[in-house]
Amino acid sequence: MVFVPESFQVPPGHTAEGLELLPLRPEHNEPDYEAWTTSVEHIHHTPGFDDRWPHEMTPDENHADLERHWADFLARRGFTYTVRQAGRTVGCVYIYPDGDEGAAKVKSWVRSDTPELDIVLYRHRELDGLADEDR
Repeated sequence: MVFVPESFQVPPGHTAEGLELLPLRPEHNEPDYEAWTTSVEHIHHTPGFDDRWPHEMTPDENHADLERHWADFLARRGFTYTVRQAGRTVGCVYIYPDGDEGAAKVKSWVRSDTPELDIVLYRHRELDGLADEDR
């Protein structure tokens, strides 16, 4: 099922407030894995996350998860962006359907050593490019 119409231009990335959002791809496995595995407790306390994820995974299992997110991106079923600051992976933003036709659910997490970025990403949810008026 396609999440957005074919006519919608999916943002290839975005830069704001020193953060760079890029589509999460399998080649981001190593920095992504390092970022979330060092921040599990912080992520569990982030709205939208619970004990289902993050959970213990091997780097290979994480790579398979990133392949799934990339396949969703290409098929326009959902969009996951890695968040980088000064070349370092500091989190992720997930944009997926939220049940109702046309509704989006946006979640994000950041590393435990950059908790101030939680509010920055929350404040800039509109950066996802999927605001209702754009569809």
